[in-house]
Amino acid sequence: MLTGSEVIVEYLIREGVPYAVGIPGHGNLGLVDALRRRQDAIRTIQVRHEQAAAHLADGYFRVAGRPLAVFTSIGPGAVNTAVGVATAYVDSTAMLVLTGNVHTYMRGTGVLQEIERVRWADWPRILEPVVKAYWSVTRVDQLPRILPQAFNAMLHGRPGPVLIDLPMDIQCEAAEVEVPPPISAYVAAGSSGDPGAIARAADLLWNARRPVILAGGGVILARAEEELRRLAEHLGAAVVTTMMGKGAFPEDHPLYGWHVGANGSTVGNALCTSADVLLAVGCRFSDKTASSYKPGASLSIPPTKLIHVDLDPHEIGKNYPVEVGIVGDARATLRALADAVAALGPARDLTGSEYAAEIRALREEWLATVRKAQEADVRPITIARALKELRRVLPADAMVLTSSGHSQAEVFQFMAFTQPRTYLSAGGFSTMGWSVPAAMGAKLAAPERPAVAIVGDGDFLQTVQELATAVQYNIPILVVIMNNAGWQSITDLQIAAFGSECEFATRFHDSSGEPTTPHLADVARAFGVEAVRVTEPDEVADAAAHALKQEAPFVIEVMVNRKFGLSGGVAAGWWDVPVPAYLKERYEAYLRERTQERVFAE
Repeated sequence: MLTGSEVIVEYLIREGVPYAVGIPGHGNLGLVDALRRRQDAIRTIQVRHEQAAAHLADGYFRVAGRPLAVFTSIGPGAVNTAVGVATAYVDSTAMLVLTGNVHTYMRGTGVLQEIERVRWADWPRILEPVVKAYWSVTRVDQLPRILPQAFNAMLHGRPGPVLIDLPMDIQCEAAEVEVPPPISAYVAAGSSGDPGAIARAADLLWNARRPVILAGGGVILARAEEELRRLAEHLGAAVVTTMMGKGAFPEDHPLYGWHVGANGSTVGNALCTSADVLLAVGCRFSDKTASSYKPGASLSIPPTKLIHVDLDPHEIGKNYPVEVGIVGDARATLRALADAVAALGPARDLTGSEYAAEIRALREEWLATVRKAQEADVRPITIARALKELRRVLPADAMVLTSSGHSQAEVFQFMAFTQPRTYLSAGGFSTMGWSVPAAMGAKLAAPERPAVAIVGDGDFLQTVQELATAVQYNIPILVVIMNNAGWQSITDLQIAAFGSECEFATRFHDSSGEPTTPHLADVARAFGVEAVRVTEPDEVADAAAHALKQEAPFVIEVMVNRKFGLSGGVAAGWWDVPVPAYLKERYEAYLRERTQERVFAE
C-alpha cells in the first residue's frame, strides 16, 4: 500500500530527479511528509517564494537538461508559480509542477483558498495556457498512469512545464499500486525530418552565394553545437543567433555574425538582410528577432529564401513564408544537412573568399562599436564598461544569467561567449526576478562552474528574498547588481519614443522627488551574504575576482550611469513601440516607420 504522495516521490526518485523545490503549506503536507521520508534519495529545497521555485527549476534544466519537481500548497502558493511557469513555457523549459488542491469530497464548498465560483477546484485553469498538459487527480490509482505521461509530455518534442494537481486527500490516501518504471530513458530520439526536404535544403545551401545560418534556442536545447559548426564551416556560411541561441556558436569564430534583431547587432542585421538563403534552426522569429517584421531592418524574407527547421510544426511558416520547411530535432537535422552538403563537394574557403572578407569587415565594424561602448571612461560607470571588467575575470565556462532590462540587453550585445550553456536568459518572456533563483538552479546543475546573475536593481528587488535560500543551502552564486535607481530601460524607452518630457514613474525617488535607492550591498549583508558596493571601473574586476574565490553567495552592487545615451545599449534594429496620437510630430514619425512593417492582420 502506498499513499498518493509516496507514489509520486518514489517515481521522482526512479526518474533521477535530484531536487524538489517549493514551500510547504496546509494543502501539500502529505506530499511534504513523503519527501521528508525519502531525504536519502531526493533533496528538498525550500525557497522563499513559489515563483522562485519555478525559476530555480528553470535554471537547472537549462544547464543539466533534466527536470526538477516544483511543489506548492493550494491557492496563492500555487498561483505564485504562474510567472515562473509561463517563463519556462515560452522558453521551452521542462519542469514538473505539483500543487495542492481541495479534498475531492469538499469541492465546491469554498473551503480555504479554493477557486470555485465558475468550476469547483478550478485552480489548474489559471495555468492552462502555459503548461503543455495538466492532470487533476481524483484517485490514487490514477497516478501510475499520470506520472509517465507527465514526463513524456515534458520531455518529448518541444520541452515545457506540466502540472499535476493533487487534492489533499489523494496525497494521503493509500492504494495497492505499483510504481511504474521511468519513462524518460525511453523518450524517442529526435527525427531529422523528411529526407526529400533535407536534400532540397542542402542543394539550396550549397548553391547559395551568401548563406546565413540563424541559430535559435532550439540548437541549445538539442545540444547541436558541434553539428552547427560542422555545417557552417563546410558551407563557409555566416552564423547569427537569436537571444536564446547565444552561445550555440563560438563568438570569437570568424564566421560568427553576432545577433539579429532590434537589440541585435549591425553585423547580424546586415548579414541576414543580404542573405540569399537563410537556414533558421530552432527559431520562432519573435518580433524582437525580426525587428517587428519591418522588411530590411533585420530580415528580407522574401527575397531571401528561408529554410526553417523546428521541432514544433506550429512555428514553421508562422511568421515568414518558407522555401523548405523541416519538422525535426535540431541536432539530428543539422547532422543530416551537414552530411548531405558534404556529399555535394569539398569544404569552402573560410578566409579567402569575398564573402568571408565581408563577414570579417562587418564583424570588425560591430566590434569597434562594442569597444567604444566598453571603453567609455565616464562617471558613474556605464553597464557596458562594467561588463568588460567583469568578463576579464570570468572563466570561459562561467554561467552568466540575465532577466530583463538594460542588463539583459547589454550582456546580449556586448559580452562574448565561447561555450554553450554559459549564457542563460529569460528570453521570450523577459521575466524580471528570474536570474537570482535561476542562478541557484544552474549552480546546482553544475557546481564546478561559477554562476553569475547580472541584474538591474529593479530586477534584483523582485526576488531579493532568495538570498536567504542561497545562504541556507550554501549555494555560492555571484549576483552583480547594475544599480541605476529605477526602471532605467523603460525610462530610456519613454525618452526615445515619447520625448524626455514624458519620462514618468520609472525612477526611484523619495517623497521630495530626489533620486534614491536602497544600499543593496547592505541589504544583502542583512541576509548573511558578503557584499560590496563599487563605483569605479577598476573596482569591478577586483571585486569579482575576490567573489569567485569564495565558497559562498556574494553580491556586487555597481552604481551605474543613468544618463540617456550612456545608460543603455545600441538600438541596432527597429521595435514597434506605439506613440500616442497627441504627440503629433512623434506620432507622425512613428506612423511613417510603422507603414514599412509587414501587415499581419487588419
